[in-house]
Amino acid sequence: MNKSKIREKILKIRKRKNNNYSISYKSLLKVLNEKNFKGNVFGGYYPYNYEIDPMRILKKLENKNYYLSLPKIKSNSLMDFYKWSTQDPLMVNKYGIPEPISKKIVYPDVLLVPLVAFDKEFNRIGYGGGFYDRYINKLRKIKKIMTIGLAYSFQKVKKIPVKHYDINLDYIITEKDK
Repeated sequence: MNKSKIREKILKIRKRKNNNYSISYKSLLKVLNEKNFKGNVFGGYYPYNYEIDPMRILKKLENKNYYLSLPKIKSNSLMDFYKWSTQDPLMVNKYGIPEPISKKIVYPDVLLVPLVAFDKEFNRIGYGGGFYDRYINKLRKIKKIMTIGLAYSFQKVKKIPVKHYDINLDYIITEKDK
């Protein structure tokens, strides 16, 4: 099955299921501890189109004195991450996705990545714009980062067709990970 068909199929399922599950903060800590993580800036995302909601995790991270950031989409399918707090207002972009108002670009140590589908090799399919692939590629030229996809377990597929520009993630956490 090609990426478009997989994307179409999983998005229909995700909308129909409209799950209210969330990722456990303990699951994230487990991954960070296993890799002896030492960073302090997390890149999150604001949930859109029935994505798994990372807001509880981001609030807990902020309460533990980690710095947060959210993406802002720029032209040419590019994005950057900007300083953000759970107390800060957001502004809706042209895609209907809330973004931070901040003008301070930050480079996350850990990037929490939304996705449409994934496989056991941590390959992912997004919405097809390549925003995260381009951003991760850019960020890895600047610093060492950890990429963690957040997804519902039903978003796992047998095999994602991969192109040379696709970047797989370091981990994927679902609601079933404890």
